[in-house]
Amino acid sequence: MPAQEKRVVLQGSERVAMPGAREVGPADPKERIEVTVFLRRGSSPKKPSVARQHLSRTQFAAVYGTRPSDIQKVRAFAAKYGLKVMQESRARRSVVLSGTVEAFTHAFDVQLSRCEHPGGICRIRIGTIKIPAQLDGIVEGVFGLDNRPQAQAHFRIRKSNPNSVSAQASTNSFTALQVAQAYNFPAGTDGTGQTIGILELGGGYRTADLNSYFQNLGMAAPKVTAVSVDGATNSPTGSASGPDGEVELDIEVAGAIAPAAQIAMYFAPNTDQGFLDALTTAVHDTKLKPSIVSISWGGPESSWTQQALNAFSSACEDASTIGVSILAASGDNGSTDGAPSGAPTVDFPASSPFVLGCGGTRLAISGTTISSEQAWNELSAGEGATGGGVSEFFALPTFQQTANVPKAPNGFVGRGVPDVAGDADPESGYNVLVDGQQTVIGGTSAVAPLWAGLLARINQALGTNVGYLNPSLYAANVETTLHDITAGNNGSYSAGPGWDACTGLGTPNGAALLAALNTNAAPAQQGLSGKQKMKPANRKAAGAKRKKKS
Repeated sequence: MPAQEKRVVLQGSERVAMPGAREVGPADPKERIEVTVFLRRGSSPKKPSVARQHLSRTQFAAVYGTRPSDIQKVRAFAAKYGLKVMQESRARRSVVLSGTVEAFTHAFDVQLSRCEHPGGICRIRIGTIKIPAQLDGIVEGVFGLDNRPQAQAHFRIRKSNPNSVSAQASTNSFTALQVAQAYNFPAGTDGTGQTIGILELGGGYRTADLNSYFQNLGMAAPKVTAVSVDGATNSPTGSASGPDGEVELDIEVAGAIAPAAQIAMYFAPNTDQGFLDALTTAVHDTKLKPSIVSISWGGPESSWTQQALNAFSSACEDASTIGVSILAASGDNGSTDGAPSGAPTVDFPASSPFVLGCGGTRLAISGTTISSEQAWNELSAGEGATGGGVSEFFALPTFQQTANVPKAPNGFVGRGVPDVAGDADPESGYNVLVDGQQTVIGGTSAVAPLWAGLLARINQALGTNVGYLNPSLYAANVETTLHDITAGNNGSYSAGPGWDACTGLGTPNGAALLAALNTNAAPAQQGLSGKQKMKPANRKAAGAKRKKKS
């Protein structure tokens, strides 16, 4: 470290020991690694007075992308410590540095160790990152020094057959087409002109599976493109119970619903660096240009560093500026989200206010219509439950001010999760084909691509991207655009009239949602006026009517 260089702690960078891991020694000082440095915007984004007034990706990079002078300061810092600049992107607000472990420990004043954990060996750090004072306020996050596994896939394979990992399709499972029909997805739409981006942190798909699956549905397979991020690739494991189940579920659900849309699969390592790089790569992809990004991976808020929570959410806010919708599964472990403490918590990235959080239900269909629907909770059978609750990190957003979101367990007035829901119970799951096996899969993992397919069809019909949908949804006439779910629970929270911490505002009435977005002026992105919001009393009345009707 250069003598007498003033250092400051990078706010939010503190890491704790990895649960269930054992330190086995220092990291190899000669190992070469790559680290992503996430930078501030060139200026703060201004919210348009009306939603759907979006910047192009080129405009965003020029106006809000990282300042060239900030990148130059990072370049100078890298050179001082013998680090090489591998990539830089104003739009992604990222500079990727390469060097030895030894060089990075000096550059960021950290100690890196090797740890054994049930999934293998990883590199970790404990404590904070320190940066030169001249980079304070410029650098918002440093990712890749620690490469512990960050997220879990939120899918559940049905356990109807206790002697098999996979369960055969049954009369209580559906194709994505049947679910879309029950949810009244808009007719005459197929996602033409849209690209659905899907983030994956492991596994892969087999083209033969996709061709066979869509042939059985009587349709051509959608165009699927694999994009490598940070060296990860489309790498099927051959096991339906592994990440392949997530990957092929995502493609088959989104592709069945929006068969004319292109599907871009962004494969990245399962680390906080890989997750963030996959997101920013997808959002700012000027070649494939996704209008929607679906995420079926996540973890309890407490498992993330504050710098990761901030950087990821900030990147989602960037997406809102250019009209890209970000959707994320709310988790499959009920109100605790599988956190070791067993206390109620929410899943991230679904808890970001710039993400459409997707919860789960158990769906019953009679013919082509919904006969009953309630919050998904099969915890007693070991088949999971919808995530949901209140963030202890992100404050209550303006669009939820009248949604009657309770306080978080620690008293924080936080963001409520989820926003919407869809069929997720593996007992009413989706018939899919994974690694050559006919399988029934559920989980909130299925809900994110379900909504992604719906938004692709809505974007097609509107002729423009809906983009950041949350404020519009909370302002819409929920009585007609969503099916309010009033029964069931996820452990600590119960479904009820209006918004709830199990199913959000409800499950979609696709055609009605399209009509609402087509005829109503969309609200300002920052917040909504009281006149634009449905009064809680009206929501309760609507919920009571639906409950009585069912």
